[in-house]
Formats: sequence, structure tokens, C-alpha cells
Amino acid sequence: MAIKGVLFDFSGTLFRIESTESWLRAVLAEADVTLPEGELLRLAGQLEAAGALAGGASPTGPLPDDLGALWAVRDRSAEAHRAAFTGLSRRVELPDARLHDALYDRHMTPAAWRPYPDTVEVLAALRERGVAVAVVSNIGWDLRPVFREHGVDGYVDAYVLSYEHGIQKPDTRLFGLACDALGVAPQDTLMVGDDRRADGGAADLGCAVHFVDHRTVVERPEGLRPVLDLID
Repeated sequence: MAIKGVLFDFSGTLFRIESTESWLRAVLAEADVTLPEGELLRLAGQLEAAGALAGGASPTGPLPDDLGALWAVRDRSAEAHRAAFTGLSRRVELPDARLHDALYDRHMTPAAWRPYPDTVEVLAALRERGVAVAVVSNIGWDLRPVFREHGVDGYVDAYVLSYEHGIQKPDTRLFGLACDALGVAPQDTLMVGDDRRADGGAADLGCAVHFVDHRTVVERPEGLRPVLDLID
């Protein structure tokens, strides 16, 4: 099989969100709120356990029924995404209630994200080989500014975002839309992602699938390079 198109997941695959501690520090600084170091670290730990940072850790423990139902469909609309993650955040008592929305807004900024060390290298190599690239993401906001700010947008031919279609992975329709956008048959397409359930749905459409580890940028300097071996 000759691979003519590659679909990439966003979070945990091409980019990684900042740590929960960095996220909270940035928002507190912007709001001019000062906390004792121990209190800041305690709150960061609680927010991480709550799963309040999109792209970070999932919630630990059971969720209330209403929040659990919202969590299951969080990537189908911008409204559901914001409501789910601010709902998780509000399970943690912060010094100012306005900080919950500020935290959500922060995670959508390019400054909150870093590309993996080999992201540009691999995308540039695919472009040189004439392989079409799409980003297929379960997400509730427009990630295109993140790619533009980090100089990666020029390597992406199409973006297929769940909230723009009301469909979330592993639904094969989302992968089908991406293949159609690239003009490539699923059988000639490789899906690269970090979530075996969500990204693995591409296999049901006939795509090849390759998984990477959802690790920090420092811990995963070369996780994407095997993609080039699969292409070659």
C-alpha cells in the first residue's frame, strides 16, 4: 500500500498542552492574583485531578451524572466543550470565580501549546514527498491559530475539527471527511494519533493506524519520526 495522505491528531500527537501548574500560573499572573506557593501548587494538583485542562489529564474518579453526560459529547460543539471543562474546573474552589473562564480561555491560546521536537521535521518531510496532510481533532475550538503562530500551518492541507461537524472520533465519518478533503482513499491513508479508542476508529474506515505515546515534549523528542519509515 502506498500512503498518499496522513491524518494527524492534534493534542498529544503534534502538539502538547502546557502543564497544569504553568497554566494556572499564567492565568493568575494575568489576573494579578498572588497566592502562596504551597496554595498554588495545591490548586494546580486539584485542577489536574479534576481533568480541568483540555489536552491534559482526564478526570479521576466518577463525575456527577449531568457532567458525565456532557463529558461524553464535549467535542461535538464549542458550547459543550466550554461547559464541560469549566464544569470540571468549578469542582475546584479558586480565589475568584472568574478564573474558571480565564483558565478555559488560556488553553486556547498558542502560548499554551508547544509542538513536539520532530513535528516540523516530519511534516516538512511529508510535504517534500508529496504526501497530503490533514489534522483530525476532537476539539471544541479553532486550533488553526496555534499552527499559524508556531509556523506549522503551511504543512497542513486540511483541518477537520469535531466541533465544526458535530461528530467526534472514533466516528468514521470524521475520518471520511478528512480523506475527502485530501482527495485520498482511506486505503491509501495513515492515521497517526495517541488515543487508541478515538484515533483507532480510522481503522474501521480502512485506514492504516499508527499510535504515538501521549507524553510531554521533553519526554518524546522523536515519537513522530517512525511515520516517515512507514511512508518510505
